[in-house]
Amino acid sequence: MIYSKEVELMCPVAKGAKHEPAPIPEEGKWVHAKQIGDISGFTHGIGWCAPQQGACKLTLNVKEGVIEEALVETIGCSGMTHSAAMAAEILQGKTILEALNTDLVCDAINTAMRELFLQIVYGRTQSAFSDDGLVVGAGLEDLGKGLRSQVGTMYGTKAKGVRYLEMAEGYVTGIALDENNEVIGYQFVSLGKMTDFIKNGDSPNEAWEKAKGEYGRVADAVKIIDPRKE
Repeated sequence: MIYSKEVELMCPVAKGAKHEPAPIPEEGKWVHAKQIGDISGFTHGIGWCAPQQGACKLTLNVKEGVIEEALVETIGCSGMTHSAAMAAEILQGKTILEALNTDLVCDAINTAMRELFLQIVYGRTQSAFSDDGLVVGAGLEDLGKGLRSQVGTMYGTKAKGVRYLEMAEGYVTGIALDENNEVIGYQFVSLGKMTDFIKNGDSPNEAWEKAKGEYGRVADAVKIIDPRKE
């Protein structure tokens, strides 16, 4: 340690009060975090790229400062999906400080990492008051049985109205309209379920039929339109 001449000439003054860092809630405990290894938590966060072209939802499960689990979900940019593939490989096994200072390939993923870092080190996690936190693998629960991201894609114009394209349940195949041309429901196909049916031996047509579903008052519809063609 190098000291300036002014500091060397100062007389020593003893430090009196010991002021601990504020305790933060972590996995059912209150922790005075002093180093990265003191940090644990499970949380989600959103990041965006510089021209706001796409967004990333990042989920991290941190145990004693190390990222044990990472889920990277992206939307709005084709290049970001490839960046996410690299980020998912990079993130696991790093400390959250390493991850904060690592290029995660895409601005949106880097921004999400920054936002999650702040949540985790300040104790703003979903597992803050859960004894022992969440198990490694909990990140997949957001995806459901089909292990697919929940995506909503809606489009509308003043001239022609709304079009539902993708719901959490899946790919929208039809929008149900009443006598006033107002939406009263929709039909969909769960592409994840359809793919699983095909993998299990069903023909594509059989899988398509088995993966169909509907929501709302579809049975009362005066007409059903294809949102991508009509």
